[in-house]
Amino acid sequence: MMNFPRTVYRRLIYGLLAIITSCSLIIISPQPSYSQSWLNFIFQGVQVIQLSTLSDRQEVQYGQRINQELLGSRRFRLSRNSALSQRINNIGQRMAQNSSRPNIPFTFQVIQDNSINAFATMGGFVYLNTGLIAAAENEAELASVIGHEIAHISERHSIKQMRNVAISQGLMSAAGLSENNIVNIGVQLAVNLPHSREAELEADQVGLMNLKQAGYAPIGMITFMKKLTRKGGSPPAFLSTHPATSQRVEALTQAVNSSIPYQGDGLDNQAYQRNFRALL
Repeated sequence: MMNFPRTVYRRLIYGLLAIITSCSLIIISPQPSYSQSWLNFIFQGVQVIQLSTLSDRQEVQYGQRINQELLGSRRFRLSRNSALSQRINNIGQRMAQNSSRPNIPFTFQVIQDNSINAFATMGGFVYLNTGLIAAAENEAELASVIGHEIAHISERHSIKQMRNVAISQGLMSAAGLSENNIVNIGVQLAVNLPHSREAELEADQVGLMNLKQAGYAPIGMITFMKKLTRKGGSPPAFLSTHPATSQRVEALTQAVNSSIPYQGDGLDNQAYQRNFRALL
Protein backbone atom coordinates (compact mmCIF):
# COMPACT_ATOMS: atom_id res chain seq x y z
CA MET A 1 0.00 0.00 0.00
CA MET A 2 2.97 2.35 0.57
CA ASN A 3 3.66 2.34 -3.21
CA PHE A 4 0.19 3.68 -4.01
CA PRO A 5 -0.19 7.42 -4.59
CA ARG A 6 -1.61 9.09 -1.50
CA THR A 7 -4.80 10.20 -3.32
CA VAL A 8 -5.55 6.66 -4.54
CA TYR A 9 -4.99 5.30 -1.03
CA ARG A 10 -7.44 7.82 0.43
CA ARG A 11 -10.05 6.96 -2.20
CA LEU A 12 -9.82 3.27 -1.36
CA ILE A 13 -10.20 3.95 2.33
CA TYR A 14 -13.16 6.30 1.81
CA GLY A 15 -14.83 3.81 -0.51
CA LEU A 16 -14.45 1.01 1.99
CA LEU A 17 -15.91 3.18 4.76
CA ALA A 18 -18.86 4.08 2.53
CA ILE A 19 -19.63 0.42 1.87
CA ILE A 20 -19.46 -0.44 5.58
CA THR A 21 -21.72 2.52 6.46
CA SER A 22 -24.27 1.54 3.80
CA CYS A 23 -24.42 -2.07 5.03
CA SER A 24 -24.84 -0.86 8.61
CA LEU A 25 -27.76 1.35 7.61
CA ILE A 26 -29.44 -1.54 5.79
CA ILE A 27 -29.10 -3.82 8.79
CA ILE A 28 -30.16 -1.25 11.37
CA SER A 29 -33.00 0.39 9.43
CA PRO A 30 -36.40 -0.78 10.73
CA GLN A 31 -38.61 -2.69 8.33
CA PRO A 32 -42.17 -1.36 7.97
CA SER A 33 -43.80 -4.78 8.35
CA TYR A 34 -41.84 -6.10 11.33
CA SER A 35 -41.02 -4.87 14.80
CA GLN A 36 -37.48 -6.19 15.42
CA SER A 37 -34.22 -5.64 13.52
CA TRP A 38 -31.47 -8.00 12.43
CA LEU A 39 -29.11 -6.20 14.79
CA ASN A 40 -31.25 -6.96 17.84
CA PHE A 41 -31.13 -10.67 17.11
CA ILE A 42 -27.36 -10.57 16.52
CA PHE A 43 -26.77 -8.87 19.88
CA GLN A 44 -29.16 -11.24 21.68
CA GLY A 45 -27.63 -14.34 20.10
CA VAL A 46 -31.10 -15.51 19.02
CA GLN A 47 -31.42 -17.85 16.05
CA VAL A 48 -34.11 -16.74 13.65
CA ILE A 49 -35.89 -18.80 11.03
CA GLN A 50 -37.52 -17.83 7.74
CA LEU A 51 -40.76 -19.82 7.70
CA SER A 52 -40.85 -19.70 3.91
CA THR A 53 -37.63 -21.74 3.72
CA LEU A 54 -38.31 -24.09 6.64
CA SER A 55 -36.95 -27.56 5.81
CA ASP A 56 -38.76 -30.80 6.61
CA ARG A 57 -36.13 -31.58 9.24
CA GLN A 58 -36.60 -28.20 10.94
CA GLU A 59 -40.39 -28.54 10.82
CA VAL A 60 -40.21 -31.93 12.55
CA GLN A 61 -37.86 -30.55 15.20
CA TYR A 62 -40.22 -27.68 16.01
CA GLY A 63 -43.16 -30.08 15.99
CA GLN A 64 -41.37 -32.16 18.60
CA ARG A 65 -40.82 -29.12 20.81
CA ILE A 66 -44.46 -28.04 20.41
CA ASN A 67 -45.56 -31.57 21.34
CA GLN A 68 -43.38 -31.49 24.46
CA GLU A 69 -44.90 -28.15 25.49
CA LEU A 70 -48.46 -29.36 24.92
CA LEU A 71 -48.03 -32.54 26.91
CA GLY A 72 -45.81 -30.95 29.55
CA SER A 73 -48.37 -28.22 30.20
CA ARG A 74 -50.91 -30.88 31.24
CA ARG A 75 -53.53 -29.38 28.96
CA PHE A 76 -53.76 -32.81 27.35
CA ARG A 77 -53.45 -36.25 28.88
CA LEU A 78 -52.29 -39.12 26.70
CA SER A 79 -54.29 -42.34 26.80
CA ARG A 80 -52.49 -45.16 28.59
CA ASN A 81 -54.22 -47.77 26.47
CA SER A 82 -51.32 -49.04 24.36
CA ALA A 83 -53.54 -51.36 22.30
CA LEU A 84 -55.79 -48.47 21.25
CA SER A 85 -52.81 -46.21 20.54
CA GLN A 86 -51.25 -48.89 18.34
CA ARG A 87 -54.44 -49.34 16.33
CA ILE A 88 -54.69 -45.59 15.78
CA ASN A 89 -51.04 -45.48 14.76
CA ASN A 90 -51.61 -48.30 12.25
CA ILE A 91 -54.37 -46.31 10.54
CA GLY A 92 -52.34 -43.12 10.71
CA GLN A 93 -49.21 -44.63 9.17
CA ARG A 94 -51.28 -46.20 6.39
CA MET A 95 -52.77 -42.80 5.63
CA ALA A 96 -49.45 -40.97 5.95
CA GLN A 97 -47.67 -43.25 3.49
CA ASN A 98 -50.34 -42.45 0.92
CA SER A 99 -50.21 -38.69 1.53
CA SER A 100 -48.21 -36.10 -0.38
CA ARG A 101 -45.54 -36.01 2.37
CA PRO A 102 -44.69 -39.63 3.20
CA ASN A 103 -41.15 -38.55 4.10
CA ILE A 104 -42.35 -36.87 7.31
CA PRO A 105 -42.14 -39.17 10.39
CA PHE A 106 -45.78 -38.79 11.46
CA THR A 107 -46.72 -39.29 15.12
CA PHE A 108 -50.30 -40.18 16.08
CA GLN A 109 -51.40 -39.79 19.69
CA VAL A 110 -54.65 -40.49 21.56
CA ILE A 111 -55.80 -37.85 24.03
CA GLN A 112 -57.93 -39.00 26.98
CA ASP A 113 -60.81 -36.57 26.55
CA ASN A 114 -64.51 -37.23 25.97
CA SER A 115 -65.03 -34.20 23.73
CA ILE A 116 -65.20 -34.82 19.98
CA ASN A 117 -62.03 -33.25 18.66
CA ALA A 118 -58.86 -33.80 16.66
CA PHE A 119 -56.04 -31.46 15.70
CA ALA A 120 -52.56 -31.43 14.22
CA THR A 121 -49.37 -29.45 14.62
CA MET A 122 -46.46 -28.89 12.29
CA GLY A 123 -43.95 -31.66 11.73
CA GLY A 124 -46.38 -34.56 11.52
CA PHE A 125 -48.02 -34.59 14.96
CA VAL A 126 -51.70 -35.64 14.98
CA TYR A 127 -53.91 -35.82 18.09
CA LEU A 128 -57.27 -37.62 18.41
CA ASN A 129 -59.57 -37.44 21.42
CA THR A 130 -61.12 -40.62 22.78
CA GLY A 131 -64.48 -38.88 22.42
CA LEU A 132 -64.01 -38.65 18.67
CA ILE A 133 -62.94 -42.31 18.45
CA ALA A 134 -66.14 -43.25 20.30
CA ALA A 135 -68.27 -41.10 17.97
CA ALA A 136 -67.10 -42.91 14.83
CA GLU A 137 -68.97 -46.06 13.80
CA ASN A 138 -66.35 -47.64 11.56
CA GLU A 139 -62.69 -47.44 10.61
CA ALA A 140 -63.36 -45.48 7.41
CA GLU A 141 -64.99 -42.68 9.42
CA LEU A 142 -62.07 -42.56 11.83
CA ALA A 143 -59.55 -42.66 8.98
CA SER A 144 -61.34 -39.71 7.34
CA VAL A 145 -60.59 -37.53 10.37
CA ILE A 146 -56.96 -38.62 10.40
CA GLY A 147 -56.75 -37.85 6.69
CA HIS A 148 -58.16 -34.38 7.30
CA GLU A 149 -55.53 -33.66 9.94
CA ILE A 150 -52.72 -35.07 7.79
CA ALA A 151 -53.87 -32.70 5.05
CA HIS A 152 -53.36 -29.71 7.36
CA ILE A 153 -49.77 -30.88 7.77
CA SER A 154 -49.13 -31.78 4.14
CA GLU A 155 -50.42 -28.38 2.98
CA ARG A 156 -48.41 -26.60 5.72
CA HIS A 157 -51.47 -24.76 7.04
CA SER A 158 -50.00 -24.28 10.52
CA ILE A 159 -46.83 -22.71 9.12
CA LYS A 160 -48.83 -20.27 6.98
CA GLN A 161 -51.08 -19.45 9.93
CA MET A 162 -48.05 -19.03 12.19
CA ARG A 163 -46.61 -16.33 9.94
CA ASN A 164 -49.89 -14.38 10.02
CA VAL A 165 -50.11 -14.63 13.82
CA ALA A 166 -46.47 -13.58 14.22
CA ILE A 167 -46.97 -10.49 12.08
CA SER A 168 -50.20 -9.53 13.87
CA GLN A 169 -48.47 -9.85 17.25
CA GLY A 170 -45.37 -7.93 16.13
CA LEU A 171 -43.06 -10.90 16.58
CA MET A 172 -41.62 -11.10 13.07
CA SER A 173 -38.35 -9.46 12.16
CA ALA A 174 -36.82 -8.84 8.78
CA ALA A 175 -34.71 -11.92 9.49
CA GLY A 176 -37.64 -14.14 10.41
CA LEU A 177 -39.04 -15.58 13.62
CA SER A 178 -37.12 -16.69 16.70
CA GLU A 179 -37.18 -20.37 17.63
CA ASN A 180 -38.98 -19.79 20.93
CA ASN A 181 -41.65 -17.74 19.19
CA ILE A 182 -42.17 -20.53 16.66
CA VAL A 183 -42.80 -22.99 19.50
CA ASN A 184 -45.01 -20.60 21.49
CA ILE A 185 -47.19 -19.75 18.51
CA GLY A 186 -47.39 -23.44 17.59
CA VAL A 187 -48.80 -24.20 21.04
CA GLN A 188 -51.18 -21.26 20.75
CA LEU A 189 -52.47 -22.48 17.39
CA ALA A 190 -53.01 -26.01 18.69
CA VAL A 191 -54.95 -24.87 21.74
CA ASN A 192 -56.90 -21.79 20.73
CA LEU A 193 -56.83 -20.74 17.09
CA PRO A 194 -58.92 -22.54 14.42
CA HIS A 195 -57.85 -22.81 10.81
CA SER A 196 -59.26 -20.47 8.19
CA ARG A 197 -62.24 -21.30 5.99
CA GLU A 198 -59.96 -21.89 3.02
CA ALA A 199 -57.67 -24.19 5.01
CA GLU A 200 -60.59 -26.31 6.26
CA LEU A 201 -62.06 -26.72 2.78
CA GLU A 202 -58.66 -27.65 1.37
CA ALA A 203 -58.05 -30.14 4.19
CA ASP A 204 -61.42 -31.75 3.45
CA GLN A 205 -60.59 -32.25 -0.23
CA VAL A 206 -56.97 -33.32 0.28
CA GLY A 207 -58.05 -35.60 3.14
CA LEU A 208 -60.71 -37.21 0.95
CA MET A 209 -58.11 -37.89 -1.73
CA ASN A 210 -55.79 -39.39 0.89
CA LEU A 211 -58.64 -41.57 2.19
CA LYS A 212 -59.22 -43.04 -1.27
CA GLN A 213 -55.52 -43.49 -2.01
CA ALA A 214 -55.09 -45.40 1.27
CA GLY A 215 -57.85 -47.79 0.19
CA TYR A 216 -60.65 -46.69 2.52
CA ALA A 217 -64.24 -46.18 1.40
CA PRO A 218 -64.71 -42.43 0.77
CA ILE A 219 -68.25 -42.52 2.11
CA GLY A 220 -66.70 -42.63 5.59
CA MET A 221 -65.80 -38.94 5.50
CA ILE A 222 -69.29 -37.92 4.42
CA THR A 223 -71.23 -40.10 6.89
CA PHE A 224 -69.07 -39.03 9.82
CA MET A 225 -69.46 -35.35 9.08
CA LYS A 226 -73.22 -35.73 8.60
CA LYS A 227 -73.46 -37.59 11.90
CA LEU A 228 -71.74 -34.81 13.81
CA THR A 229 -74.05 -32.17 12.37
CA ARG A 230 -77.04 -34.07 13.77
CA LYS A 231 -75.71 -34.04 17.33
CA GLY A 232 -77.56 -31.69 19.62
CA GLY A 233 -76.08 -28.72 21.48
CA SER A 234 -73.01 -26.84 20.36
CA PRO A 235 -71.06 -28.28 17.42
CA PRO A 236 -68.10 -30.53 18.22
CA ALA A 237 -64.74 -28.76 18.38
CA PHE A 238 -63.70 -30.66 15.28
CA LEU A 239 -66.39 -28.87 13.27
CA SER A 240 -66.66 -25.59 15.15
CA THR A 241 -64.95 -23.46 12.50
CA HIS A 242 -66.19 -21.97 9.27
CA PRO A 243 -67.30 -22.91 6.68
CA ALA A 244 -70.62 -24.35 7.83
CA THR A 245 -70.59 -28.13 8.08
CA SER A 246 -73.48 -28.43 5.63
CA GLN A 247 -71.37 -26.68 2.98
CA ARG A 248 -68.48 -29.03 3.67
CA VAL A 249 -70.73 -32.09 3.35
CA GLU A 250 -72.09 -30.80 0.05
CA ALA A 251 -68.59 -30.13 -1.32
CA LEU A 252 -67.41 -33.60 -0.30
CA THR A 253 -70.47 -35.29 -1.79
CA GLN A 254 -69.82 -33.57 -5.10
CA ALA A 255 -66.17 -34.63 -5.00
CA VAL A 256 -67.00 -38.34 -4.63
CA ASN A 257 -67.93 -40.24 -7.78
CA SER A 258 -71.44 -41.60 -7.21
CA SER A 259 -70.33 -45.05 -8.38
CA ILE A 260 -67.52 -45.54 -5.83
CA PRO A 261 -68.51 -44.12 -2.41
CA TYR A 262 -68.72 -47.58 -0.81
CA GLN A 263 -65.68 -49.05 -2.55
CA GLY A 264 -62.82 -49.63 -0.13
CA ASP A 265 -62.05 -50.79 3.39
CA GLY A 266 -63.30 -49.75 6.80
CA LEU A 267 -67.08 -50.15 6.67
CA ASP A 268 -67.45 -53.07 9.10
CA ASN A 269 -69.19 -51.50 12.08
CA GLN A 270 -69.02 -54.66 14.20
CA ALA A 271 -65.27 -54.96 13.70
CA TYR A 272 -64.87 -51.36 14.76
CA GLN A 273 -66.89 -52.06 17.90
CA ARG A 274 -64.55 -54.93 18.81
CA ASN A 275 -61.25 -53.34 17.81
CA PHE A 276 -61.72 -49.71 18.87
CA ARG A 277 -64.78 -48.89 20.97
CA ALA A 278 -64.21 -51.90 23.22
CA LEU A 279 -60.82 -50.45 24.14
CA LEU A 280 -62.16 -47.08 25.32
